[in-house]
Amino acid sequence: MNGKTIRIHLVNGSPSEILTAEIINWTGKIVVAPRSMLAELASREEVKRTGVYVLLGPDPENPIRDAVYIGEGDNVITRLTAHDKDESKDFWIRCAVVISKDQNITKSHGRYLESRLIGLAHVAGRATVHNGTAPPAPPLPESDIADMEYFLSQLTMVFPVLGFQFLQARPVIDGSGTGQAKTESPLFTLTVAGTDAKAQEIAGEFIVMKGSTARMKGIQSWTSYRSQRDQLVQDGKLVPSDQTDYYVFTDDVAFSSPSAGGAVVNAGNINGRTAWKVAGTNKTYQDWHEERLQLQLNSHSYVGDE
Repeated sequence: MNGKTIRIHLVNGSPSEILTAEIINWTGKIVVAPRSMLAELASREEVKRTGVYVLLGPDPENPIRDAVYIGEGDNVITRLTAHDKDESKDFWIRCAVVISKDQNITKSHGRYLESRLIGLAHVAGRATVHNGTAPPAPPLPESDIADMEYFLSQLTMVFPVLGFQFLQARPVIDGSGTGQAKTESPLFTLTVAGTDAKAQEIAGEFIVMKGSTARMKGIQSWTSYRSQRDQLVQDGKLVPSDQTDYYVFTDDVAFSSPSAGGAVVNAGNINGRTAWKVAGTNKTYQDWHEERLQLQLNSHSYVGDE
């Protein structure tokens, strides 16, 4: 496994104020600030350079989802100042400014990065993209494209660490029909209340698979993850199935936990860690999780005893 060191500097010693992020041997630098500290951000020389920027905040139409706007400018702070007055972009509460420490990012480089970031944000589907258009990438020499693609790869690595999740690719389950992905997770099933749902845990997310069914009518006492289920219906990720009283998943959907996925399937509160079972067995998700943990503990204990 190849590790990577990200250097984060809390400018005022507070994680909720301005911070910078860099990677060793990467020419890029990210400056993150809350909107409330735009005046303090404006005093920094980096934000007066050519670069790209990201505005992030909760989506007014869907508070459980982020909204994002991506732009570029010759003098980034002037663009941020304009957006601060723009009522159509009132959603943002944090911004990230991306510049090059060696000042080698040109206007064309900035437009290329802006275009690629907007495209990647649409593909990831994790946030509502507020850019009205996705501008085409400008023509660049082959060597410049290679440099910008490397620059972009570093951005996609650092942004999630800083709480900007909008570029994080959705985990993909192998489409071979086996229901198995390249992961240590087995296939899990949930058949509560007549449902037939399948899932896997991939890259820290619990993925309920396309074709799984979910109960349509919610339990009266249901409170957990109800708004998330409503949003999935609104987004067309859950649609009425051929079976009366059931929805069907039209796509693989990532959840934060087995209980979140289980609650949406069950249309009611449920302990997903004990409700989901390894396919073809009575082993629960919790059993599987504890076995993996114990295996690692025993392995390290054995090495230590040697």
